[in-house]
Amino acid sequence: MAHSDPATPASPASASDSALGQASLTGTLAHLWPYIWPGDRADLKMRVVWSVVLLLAAKLATLAVPFTFKWATDALTGADSAPVQPSNWVLWVVASPVIMTLGYGGLRVLMGVLTQWRDGIFARVAMHAVRKLAYLTFVHMHDLSLRFHLERKTGGLTRVLERGRNGIETIVRMVILQLVPTIVEVALLMAVLLWKFDWRYVAATLITVVIYMFYTYIATEWRIGIRRKMNDSDTEANTKAIDSLLNYETVKYFGAEEREAARYDRSMERYEQASVKAYTSLAVLNAGQAVIFTAGLTATMAMCALGVRSGRNTIGDFVMVNAMMIQLYQPLNFMGMVYREIKQAIIDIEKMFNVLSRKAEIQDIPGALPLIVTSGNVRFDNVYFAYEPDRPILKGLSFEVPAGKTFAIVGPSGAGKSTISRLLFRLYDVSSGRILIDGQDIRNVAQNSLRASIGMVPQDTVLFNDTIRYNIRYGRWDATDAEVEEAAGLAQIDGLIQMSPKGYETQVGERGLKLSGGEKQRVAIARTILKAPSILVLDEATSALDSHTEREIQDALERVSRNRTSLVIAHRLSTIVTADEIIVLDQGRIAERGTHVQLLASGGLYASMWNRQREAQEAREKLARIADENVAPNREPPPVDDVLVTPAAAE
Repeated sequence: MAHSDPATPASPASASDSALGQASLTGTLAHLWPYIWPGDRADLKMRVVWSVVLLLAAKLATLAVPFTFKWATDALTGADSAPVQPSNWVLWVVASPVIMTLGYGGLRVLMGVLTQWRDGIFARVAMHAVRKLAYLTFVHMHDLSLRFHLERKTGGLTRVLERGRNGIETIVRMVILQLVPTIVEVALLMAVLLWKFDWRYVAATLITVVIYMFYTYIATEWRIGIRRKMNDSDTEANTKAIDSLLNYETVKYFGAEEREAARYDRSMERYEQASVKAYTSLAVLNAGQAVIFTAGLTATMAMCALGVRSGRNTIGDFVMVNAMMIQLYQPLNFMGMVYREIKQAIIDIEKMFNVLSRKAEIQDIPGALPLIVTSGNVRFDNVYFAYEPDRPILKGLSFEVPAGKTFAIVGPSGAGKSTISRLLFRLYDVSSGRILIDGQDIRNVAQNSLRASIGMVPQDTVLFNDTIRYNIRYGRWDATDAEVEEAAGLAQIDGLIQMSPKGYETQVGERGLKLSGGEKQRVAIARTILKAPSILVLDEATSALDSHTEREIQDALERVSRNRTSLVIAHRLSTIVTADEIIVLDQGRIAERGTHVQLLASGGLYASMWNRQREAQEAREKLARIADENVAPNREPPPVDDVLVTPAAAE
């Protein structure tokens, strides 16, 4: 029986993997056991027990098969028995080769039925363990910090989850229900050989088993390195494909289709070369195993043939030895495959275990209480923060947003504006200093209560590949359809939705690519309106909107933010002229602060930014007027047939 590689390759291992990632079989089983034998699921425990009982019954049926083969052969050749008269029907039935043949077939059918019955019963146990661990990994991925996700590639991370699921299923099914019972079967076959024949048969079989397993071990260890290279190439190709497809529009903008295809093909070329080596090494493994086993089979059959010639054994014994050795080959071959598959499955799940073993950067303190928002006062107290130690972003930032007021933050790119919103939402923790909401340090409250109290409209809106209704309802999952539509109305998007044939059931596409930038941003505003938070954070929420739509949305945002504490991070200064206070960031520090009028009067950085934006806006308006004036005189009058003629004009 030749081995075959699984369709899905195993995940790569790296030198930087943690000790858990390099776990042994026993360590892996120790982690999996609570999910295979769950303490709170008596029904699954009973399925495990019944699966073992059925498996052992199937093995006993398997052991009986060669005996029926022997008895049928001896009955046909008349060995070890006197001729049976048809009148003695009981003996005739027992010794009948037809009955023995039927028994042989019946036992093989019973063996197959018991095996499939066992697999069917255990399927729920195995898939429950797979589902539970995949669920825990998925949840843990969401618990990990934004830093972790920005450092990882989405395609590689989803591949880790996929391979981990497959690896868990392989280990659960093979080890628990196959490996140990197979060892028992091999031991029972050895006992039968010693009972029916002699120690030479046992010695020949043991030598075959030892050499076979040693060769399998050496060859498999050699193949693991080749396999890892193949998996590295596979992951690289998959990541490049996803990255390129996610940036579909950018590829089109720069006409880079051929370059992207060549980049992908280079990864696939490496995968092709590694795959050829993997399958060549598999052929070497299969060929060596076949040679070793055939030598052992030939030796035992030769000894039995000599026994038949000397009269010590019957023809039925010769057939029985052949059947038992062939039957031994199945678990022997399976054990070689089990070792190889388990090794690869451990590689599959090592990345998943590494993800699970990685502690979340942002964690609730023990006994963290929920945030209690009484008025919504927000205060940054001497906050320092750096994404990397040698590149500080915020340097001693202190300001207070009074409850119910609108506070704006402006500044050049890279000044740290968006970092403030991430810190307030606790996607990162401050390096030093404090962020307080109504006097409560946000590091000391439960994260879910903190985020439930803050509404965020980000600069870059990414939507789920689902309907518009789903994406708006994401703001508050228990909202009614009427509330969803009301929020869409406030966000000035209900008119566009109603123009679509499917209305609110319109699919937005991957990452919302079927919608324009402005439409996506209005969906984001609608779901934040639906959330109705105590504190509102607008991170350049109108950056993707035209001037006309911006004014409409700005009116809606002002209505929504009324009586709410609002933190507005703005690029267009025209959107924050009514803010109660504005701070101007420059290189992580507050350069200026005050109202719009005060900052203009001071003639500093804010005034300079305001003047540049106003000049740019005036230039755009002037160009638009010139374009209209140039187009209007050159327009041809409409055809006479197209002119609406009133009855009065006709007279």
